[in-house]
Amino acid sequence: MPEVRAALLIAAEAHLARRPWSAVRMGEVAASAGVSRQTLYNEFGSKEGLARALARQASDGYLAGIERALARPATDPRERLRAAADWTVAAARPGTLLRSLLTGCWGDPLPAPRPARATATAPAAQRRAELPLPGPGDLLAAARDRAVAALDESARPRTDPRELARECECVLRLALSRIVAPPVVGGAEAGRRRGRVTGPSRRAGGR
Repeated sequence: MPEVRAALLIAAEAHLARRPWSAVRMGEVAASAGVSRQTLYNEFGSKEGLARALARQASDGYLAGIERALARPATDPRERLRAAADWTVAAARPGTLLRSLLTGCWGDPLPAPRPARATATAPAAQRRAELPLPGPGDLLAAARDRAVAALDESARPRTDPRELARECECVLRLALSRIVAPPVVGGAEAGRRRGRVTGPSRRAGGR
């Protein structure tokens, strides 16, 4: 049932917020959701199935946030695209499933989903839990396509559709680069004051 599934995902997220995924126990998740352990296994099939469902929920939530950002009233389509990029950076904060989905980097605290193993004879709920997850490129492409669809009407006739798609992807990839390599607070000048950024030394040929 949808309400049981939602309760189990909420409980799993709460446990994951307090401990690494390897330390999360299925029985504890079931108890927190007020259902039996067997109900949890009936819904997700395994701990890996639950991990995949959590990751898919994070993916769906990210794309829903992209749509909300693009729906904000603004006179300039580029401001709406910038809002989508800002949402990407804000939502993919360190330690989140979304950050791992967008970068492909999974650490011990997070449930790195394994390949699907459900068979055609498995219950429908378990087969749902084993549906393929989007890779970083897939997720970025889905966000780009939503941006193009939202901005196409307001961008015409000034912008060619192919150029709009390229611009949307470029902005989102810049947001992703900010996630992977955050800017240094204070920039290069602050780094110089800390002694971390220096000019060429005399040994290296500096004068």
